[in-house]
Amino acid sequence: MRQDLTVAGFEELKTPEQVHQVLDNQQGTTLVVVNSVCGCAAGAARPGVKLALQNSPVKPDKLVTVFAGVDKDAVATAREYFAPYPPSSPSIALFKDGELVHFIERHHIEGRNAQMIADHLAMAFDEFCAVNN
Repeated sequence: MRQDLTVAGFEELKTPEQVHQVLDNQQGTTLVVVNSVCGCAAGAARPGVKLALQNSPVKPDKLVTVFAGVDKDAVATAREYFAPYPPSSPSIALFKDGELVHFIERHHIEGRNAQMIADHLAMAFDEFCAVNN
């Protein structure tokens, strides 16, 4: 489950210090995936993220992930940056120059397939990751 994202180019953040290092020093766009062991992470979130990255002409500059239920302190620290959204696993956050600009909560993932997640992310990438935006 971890490798599902790391082989796609995501950097794992396993400690609060690693989370702060990345999210306190953002320039450009950063995609943060809160990974989890649940079925909607395996069936929709992870495949949808990978599909979006594969097919979208514009992509975030940096890809990182934290693993809910495993690296608890790192996840708790990442969630501090997701305010005002409540804790949600899985979830997907897009930052631009340190500002949270798009967030997909678990209830936006459940009941949707990977293609729907990919399409949703592709629209966010188009809006926030394009050079002129």
